[in-house]
Amino acid sequence: MRLNKAGTGGSTPKPGSADYVVEDDELGDIGHAAHGLFSGLESGGKHASAASETAGTSLKGDGFTSGTALTEVNETWETQVKTLLQACAHISNHLDHTKKSRKADDEWIGAQLRIVGPVIPGEDGAVSASRISKYFS
Repeated sequence: MRLNKAGTGGSTPKPGSADYVVEDDELGDIGHAAHGLFSGLESGGKHASAASETAGTSLKGDGFTSGTALTEVNETWETQVKTLLQACAHISNHLDHTKKSRKADDEWIGAQLRIVGPVIPGEDGAVSASRISKYFS
């Protein structure tokens, strides 16, 4: 399983441009992959738990030391599955938050760059370069 291969392969920045570019659809692909892994692992990662626990208890009851080992391995496996489930949920939730936050930031900047009031006849209504540059410092 490789989450770094989700989606369409990622974006490649143009030479001289920023090196960290993430498109909303890429965030969606990664979040979807994390959610899919979570959904499949929630049931698939636990399907052998009951049988393993029963076998471990039975073997232990019959005096086999392998019963204790099987029970221990099963408990470790369950812990690892829970950890991976939490990680997948965290990734998915964080990406949802990132998308919403980015959208809110873009809307705020857009609102700040709007010229309030009427535009002088013959002007294009563009915001001055000095006002724009403060957002890129």
